[in-house]
Amino acid sequence: MTIAEKLLARAADTDRVKPGQFINCSLDCVLANDITAPLAIEAFGQMGAAKVFDPDKMALVADHSTPNKDIKSATNTKLMRDFAREQGIRHFYEGCGGGIEHIILPDKGIVLPGDVIIGADSHTCTYGAIGAFSTGVGSTDAGAGMALGECWFRVPESMKFVFNGRRREWVTGKDLILYTIGQIGVDGARYRAMEFCGPVIEALPMPDRFTMANMAIEAGGKAGLFAPDEKTLEWVKPRARREFTVFASDPDADYVEVYEWDVGDIEPQVSFPHLPENARPISQVGQVPIDQSVIGACTNGRLEDLQAAAEILKGRKVADGVRCIVIPGSHEIHLAATKTGLVEVLLEAGCLVSTPTCGPCLGGHMGILAAGERAVATTNRNFVGRMGHPESEVYLASPYVAAASAVAGRIAGPDEL
Repeated sequence: MTIAEKLLARAADTDRVKPGQFINCSLDCVLANDITAPLAIEAFGQMGAAKVFDPDKMALVADHSTPNKDIKSATNTKLMRDFAREQGIRHFYEGCGGGIEHIILPDKGIVLPGDVIIGADSHTCTYGAIGAFSTGVGSTDAGAGMALGECWFRVPESMKFVFNGRRREWVTGKDLILYTIGQIGVDGARYRAMEFCGPVIEALPMPDRFTMANMAIEAGGKAGLFAPDEKTLEWVKPRARREFTVFASDPDADYVEVYEWDVGDIEPQVSFPHLPENARPISQVGQVPIDQSVIGACTNGRLEDLQAAAEILKGRKVADGVRCIVIPGSHEIHLAATKTGLVEVLLEAGCLVSTPTCGPCLGGHMGILAAGERAVATTNRNFVGRMGHPESEVYLASPYVAAASAVAGRIAGPDEL
């Protein structure tokens, strides 16, 4: 079996599953946020449920509109906060100690290798970076999961992506996943598990793995998976507060498709509007002036992402007429960035450093675009109107490219500086 099939078989309490099979799985965590939780709580109540299946396996995170940007978002967060208190859910986060859901759940050891997790947010697939089967669901399924502690799945087919060679300078996990989506398209992995492997992946730092797993959904993937290795365990063990199980694909596992690439051929990538699949190498971007650069989000809001941006911005200034917004992924990351001097570097360069929030990624707040404006962003989606006005444009890139672009006033790679 593949790692995806093994993870689902364990949760379904059976020896074997196969693609296309419908199964019920027990859940190790159910997640919702300040936009999706109110709908899930409503579905929970409509089922006649009184208590969540296990308050310790629930996570509710206020991140999309936090700090509350208007009355509606404040009302939604209060509803979620009250539900967490009523149900005794200890993994409720907003403000101090909180952050963006897909960064704090693995960082706090709430999700671990071997887990099966559903979240009422499409980027729940992020936790595949540590060898968990995690996927996004609708709020109704999340509400049912909260009540029953289980969810139905159709076992997905698996695709394998093998990365060989040696990464060029400035090429990150963000570039590898944008390149992948560019090759297979936004529906190239629809309802399939994407498994990433090969020598390049084995050498890839954990933040880059989280970035790649996070964007599996941008190719239509049901999950994005990395088999845990020594790097994974070194990262997970200090955070884990319970036992976990490590799975890997069998050598004779079946894959519906296998892709193999030499990353030496891959430059830093930029995805043009209005789909992530519109990926181009930086050498083919041309002259694209920008109004805004956004560095952060669940995709690239880790400390290492801020370090990458600061490496480019140190001693330089954000171009006149450009707003460079930097959003740490969690309160802890913000604190670490402050203690290590990164925030000072970013502020001196002319950046605006925000409290942790999803903010502009979904067109919520903290950096909305007007008609005709362009942004380069380390976020995960560049659909029409994603970051504001439907006549605005979003270009997806790594922190290196987003920082270099902020300095150049147009989309540019670090080599140009």
